[in-house]
Amino acid sequence: IPSFLPLSFEGKTSFGMSVFNLGNAIMGSGILGLAYAMANTGVVLFLVLLTVVAVLSSYSIHLLLKSSGIVGIRAYEQLGYRAFGTPGKMAAGIAITLQNIGAMSSYLYIVKYEFPLVIQAFLKVDKPAGEWFMNGNYLVIVVSIAVILPLALMKQLGYLGYTSGFSLSCMVFFLISVIYKKFNTPCPFVDFAFNGTASVLNVSAADLGGAEDPACIPKMVNLNSQTAYTIPILAFAFVCHPEVLPIYTELRNPTKKKMQHVANISIAVMYGMYFLAALFGYLTFYGEVEPELLHTYSRIDPYDTLILCVRVAVLTAVTLTVPIVLFPVRRAIQQMMFPNKTFYWPRHIAIAAILLTFINLLVIFAPNILGIFGVIGATSAPCLIFIFPAVFYIRIVPKEEEPLRSVPKIMAACFAGIGFLFMIMSLSFIIIDWTSGSSKASSGH
Repeated sequence: IPSFLPLSFEGKTSFGMSVFNLGNAIMGSGILGLAYAMANTGVVLFLVLLTVVAVLSSYSIHLLLKSSGIVGIRAYEQLGYRAFGTPGKMAAGIAITLQNIGAMSSYLYIVKYEFPLVIQAFLKVDKPAGEWFMNGNYLVIVVSIAVILPLALMKQLGYLGYTSGFSLSCMVFFLISVIYKKFNTPCPFVDFAFNGTASVLNVSAADLGGAEDPACIPKMVNLNSQTAYTIPILAFAFVCHPEVLPIYTELRNPTKKKMQHVANISIAVMYGMYFLAALFGYLTFYGEVEPELLHTYSRIDPYDTLILCVRVAVLTAVTLTVPIVLFPVRRAIQQMMFPNKTFYWPRHIAIAAILLTFINLLVIFAPNILGIFGVIGATSAPCLIFIFPAVFYIRIVPKEEEPLRSVPKIMAACFAGIGFLFMIMSLSFIIIDWTSGSSKASSGH
C-alpha cells in the first residue's frame, strides 16, 4: 500500500475478514511458548500479565488510530516520518523489520523442528539415518521456495484473507487438541522410552486414591530464573501493530471506531485462545513443559495420530503466516531505502527473495527459539507496542487540541515510560541469565 493513498482508494475488506486478518497477525508462534510461560509464572500471575498486555495492546492501537486519523496517513513508518522526520521513519522501519524477522524466523524454526517429525511419523521411521528429507534444514529451504516465496510475491494483502482464515482454523484445532489431550494423559507422565509396565503401575496407584504426586499440583504463582523470558514471550504474543494500519486501509467504510472494534474483537478472541492453550498445555505436563509445547507431546508418544494432525495444522498455519508478516517488512525496507520510487516488480521480488534467504540462514544456524524470542521480544516489541505509538501520538496530536499537560498526553507519556522500563527490565534479566550460564536459551535445543 503506497504511503500517499490516492483519494480513490477504497477498502474492500469486510468487518469479519478484517478481524480474521488482524487475528492472524496477532496469532503467532507465541501460542506454542505460552504453556512454558505459565509454568514459569504460575496460573494466576500468568492471567494477570496476559490481561495487562492485552489491555495495553488495545490502548496502543487507539493511540495509533488517533494519530493516523489526524494526519490521514495509513503506514506506521510514515507516522514516524510525520512525527520526527527521517529518524522517526528509520526507527519505526528498523523496529518493524527486526520484530517481523524475529517472527518469521520463529515460524520457520517451527517448520525446521516439526516437519521432520511429521515425515518421520508418516514413514514410520524410528531412527532417521540422515536422509535429506528428514533434515529440518533442507525442509525449511524447500518450504520457503515452494510455498512462501510465491505467496510473498502477491501485490496486495487482501487475497491473504482466505489463508489467514484457514490458519486461524488450524490454531483452533490445535487448541481443541491440547484440551482433549489434557484429559487422556496420565499425570506423572512416562517417557516413551520407558513406557510399558511402569505406566500401568502409575495409573493403578493413582486410582487407588494414592497421595497426589506433588509434580501434578498446578502452581498459582511461581517465580524462578526463567520468569524473565515469560514477560517478553507475552509481549510478543499480542504484537500486531505494524499490520493495524494496512488492515485499516483495506477495511470497507473505514472509521476509527470501526477499526478499534475490529482490534478489540481480535485481541479478545486471541486472549481467550491464548489463555486456554497455556492453561491446558500446562495442566498436561506441569513443570515438564518445554519452551515449544508440541515438542513435549512427542516425549509421550511420537506416533500419536492426533498430535500428528495438530503438527500438520500448525505447520500449515505458520507457513501461511510468513507471507503476511513479510509484507510490512518489505514495505518498511522500501520506505527506508527507496522512499520515492513507485511499485516495481523486480524490486518487489528481489526484496522478498533476499529477506527469505537471510531468514533461512538465521533459522539454520541460530541455536534456539528462546533466544530469538527473548531478545527480539525485549527490544523491538516494547518499541512497537508502547514507545512509538505514545511518542508519535504526543508529537502528532496538535497542542491546540490537546496541550502537553492534558490527561491523554500524560497517559501516553506514562505508556511510553512503561515500555521503556519493560525493555530495560527484560534485557537485563536476559543478560543476567546468559552470563550465569544456567540458561536454556544459550545452550542448544
